[in-house]
Amino acid sequence: MIFCGVKLTHDGAIALIENDKLIFSIEMEKMNNNRRYEEISDTSIIADILERYGYSVDDVDYFIIDGWGGTNPDELAVQPRLKIGAENNILSAVNMGVNYELDIVHYREKLINDSILLTKKFKGLKIKEHSVSYESCLHVTSHVLGAYCTAHFAKNEEDSYVLVWDGGMFPRLYFIHENGVENLGPIFLLIGNIYTIFSQHFGPFKVNGKFAKDDLSIAGKVMAYIAKGVVNEELIKIYQDIYSSGFGRIMGYANDFGNEFKSVVQGEGYKDEDILLSFHVFIERLLIEKLNKKVKRHGFKSRNICFTGGCALNIKWNSAIRSMDIFDDVYVPPFPNDSGSAIGAALVGMYKYNKTKYLKWDVYSGCKLENMPKMNNAWVVKDFSIENLAKLIYKKNEPVVILNESCELGPRALGNRSILGNPFSLDMKKILNIIKEREGYRPVAPICLEEFAKELFIPGSKDPYMIFDHKVNPNWLEKIPAIVHLDNTARLQTVNNSQNPNIHNLLDEYRKISGLPLLCNTSANFNGKGFFPDVKSVMEWGKVNYIWSDFKLYEKTQKINFKDLLKDK
Repeated sequence: MIFCGVKLTHDGAIALIENDKLIFSIEMEKMNNNRRYEEISDTSIIADILERYGYSVDDVDYFIIDGWGGTNPDELAVQPRLKIGAENNILSAVNMGVNYELDIVHYREKLINDSILLTKKFKGLKIKEHSVSYESCLHVTSHVLGAYCTAHFAKNEEDSYVLVWDGGMFPRLYFIHENGVENLGPIFLLIGNIYTIFSQHFGPFKVNGKFAKDDLSIAGKVMAYIAKGVVNEELIKIYQDIYSSGFGRIMGYANDFGNEFKSVVQGEGYKDEDILLSFHVFIERLLIEKLNKKVKRHGFKSRNICFTGGCALNIKWNSAIRSMDIFDDVYVPPFPNDSGSAIGAALVGMYKYNKTKYLKWDVYSGCKLENMPKMNNAWVVKDFSIENLAKLIYKKNEPVVILNESCELGPRALGNRSILGNPFSLDMKKILNIIKEREGYRPVAPICLEEFAKELFIPGSKDPYMIFDHKVNPNWLEKIPAIVHLDNTARLQTVNNSQNPNIHNLLDEYRKISGLPLLCNTSANFNGKGFFPDVKSVMEWGKVNYIWSDFKLYEKTQKINFKDLLKDK
């Protein structure tokens, strides 16, 4: 059977599963240089994407739409497209420019005994000239199955805990076993967006007034910025006291927490970076303590855990969970945020109708590269091997954009939509942040041959999705400064030959030349937009001299002088 999962709201995406295999997952932000977190603005695009991969609307056995919204207007942030209902919600939609409405289910289950696997059947999903029946699943369910069904636990038919912590919900724990999914409820009562909303009361993220709004772009910046701070136990005690005193509205509490904290510490002279780092550590300790208690009360029925939801993009919290002695194995999918919700929705159909728990999938199942550009006098093109590419990166010592086959799923650039550069000079980190229009404190990630990772990093374990925190081995700090963050850590990606042969070969050729088994890696995109969909977009961006794609090198005729670029900054 063929299942098509659809995420209509932010991080809009369309995913297709056939014969228990992921055929594609197309995120709207990665098409046409769309803005980050792009919604599906017109459902007619479902037909266009299906057709691009050789399918029609009639080929799909089940369309499953991800649920959204709570049971009252205060439970989630304001959604202009959403009407709250008691039994289900109504989402405004557009098909070929014509407005219509869709019934969808809620964000999560109402009661702890409610099965998260139940869906509701509706009619009226309009896709061009078609009006089709569909089902809607709970948003939390798309996260749960999107994590478990892509994990090796499912492949090995092993039980696992699944912790879901999203921007609009408390961290909730589930237990997947042979007979279904057991709901263990929330582990503590802070919704995920408290991290971003609280942070907007301090430092470079500070907004005017008492009330910040949830901003999906803030969390990663905060995680980088806190490396400038020092943990202060006095501040952590204040956070604990405020949390222990109770909370108000689900969404409003994040701002209440921030404003209460500001009133307590006013005039005390605490540094913003210390405030934010200490808040991060407070949340991390709470997460570990409460997760340990919840699993203990459940009887330690598995030593496996999946962590998913937007909060699972926090590599330091992921690593903290991985260090817990109650777990032997921790899995975080490369799309733990809502970029994976369409996959999760399609998996609800697979799980329900095919009775299958494991999805055959590959992280490079996103948008295909668009057509090659028409050349002009500004660029020249020639055939170019991976061996020559390694030599060019090493000798030129400047960034090179790599566009390779289909793009990565999720928000991390994993080699197919990347900007790569030499790691042996701090100047490369500065150059990459300048051309990406990013703050100077932002880190640049290492992409490393898997077999050498333990030599350079601690723990240096397999990390193909750039989802955990690693310390840089002290012996290597001065050798690879471009990928070392302010706190001597790195967001490592490991690569082996089966995962990405081209990138593995590039790293191996580069190692032969330089003695270093890694390169700098950051995403290739316009600021505030998704990955570049084609070579033409990189040319229009114009901030590098070289683009490598499909064994061809595109070279700019009027070169950028990166030494001058550094002088100007």
